[in-house]
Order: sequence, then structure tokens, then C-alpha cells
Amino acid sequence: MSKINIRNMHVNQEGTISSVKVGGELGRRIRDMGLVPGTEIKIQGRAPLYDPVALRVKGFTLTLRNSEADHIEVEVGG
Repeated sequence: MSKINIRNMHVNQEGTISSVKVGGELGRRIRDMGLVPGTEIKIQGRAPLYDPVALRVKGFTLTLRNSEADHIEVEVGG
């Protein structure tokens, strides 16, 4: 398994969040959205200019800006 951030994942790629590498208000907001270590995600799609990214998380769709996605590290299959 390798670790990458969400920005570098491809559409339909799946992984498990391993860490959120930001603190403060942004870190709290990310965690409040359910993006915590151990959560499984799938990249559902991207906007035409690749920002934002749409994720499938716990049965719902969530969009993140790339500036937010950069702080979330995910374990993906090799």
C-alpha cells in the first residue's frame, strides 16, 4: 500500500484515510465533515479544471477544494 494525498488520486480510485495533516480551524472543519483516519473514500469526479474534487464518503458525495484535499493522506492499493 502506498500513501498519497487526495489531490493525486484518480477518478474511481478508492482508499482509506490515514491522516489529516492540518490543525486549527481547517483541520477541525475537515474532521467535522467525516474525513477522519480509517474512513474509506472513492473519488467520484473532478471539475473540468480539476478543482474541486468530488468524493464518495459514508454514502454521500462531498466536494473539496484541492487546497483542502492536499492535507488529507490516503492509503491506496499498490
